[in-house]
Amino acid sequence: MAITQSMCTSFKKQLMEAEHNFKSSGGSTFKIALYTSSATLDSSTTAYTTSNEVVGVGYTAGGKTLTNISPTTSGTTAFVDFNDATWTVSTITARGALIYNSSSTNYTNPAVCVLDFGTDKSSSSGDFTIQFPTPDASNAIIRIA
Repeated sequence: MAITQSMCTSFKKQLMEAEHNFKSSGGSTFKIALYTSSATLDSSTTAYTTSNEVVGVGYTAGGKTLTNISPTTSGTTAFVDFNDATWTVSTITARGALIYNSSSTNYTNPAVCVLDFGTDKSSSSGDFTIQFPTPDASNAIIRIA
């Protein structure tokens, strides 16, 4: 079992089909689900799954809805980012996460990208926060150069 940080291949195809809308107003609904080290997630992941999803106090299956920061460009790079996601007063351990589109009309919860934390991260009756990188052309979580 392994989690490998990657942009999902199916997501790249679905971009060409106009399946995902990252506008902060009127766009698709994106969620982030957390997974244990027993999960297998990588570029071949096509959709959200409950298999090896985190279970714990303060965490609900399916994860948390993300707040989009509308797409923008810098130079020849287009990018989008999200506000940080926090599970408050939680007791959970996660090794990685999956961002997916929960409002797709043509696919069921299609995967966008896999995040690998590099090691297990935990909270114990406290906040579990995913801090997204700076929303710019070099660091945003989703970039097309």
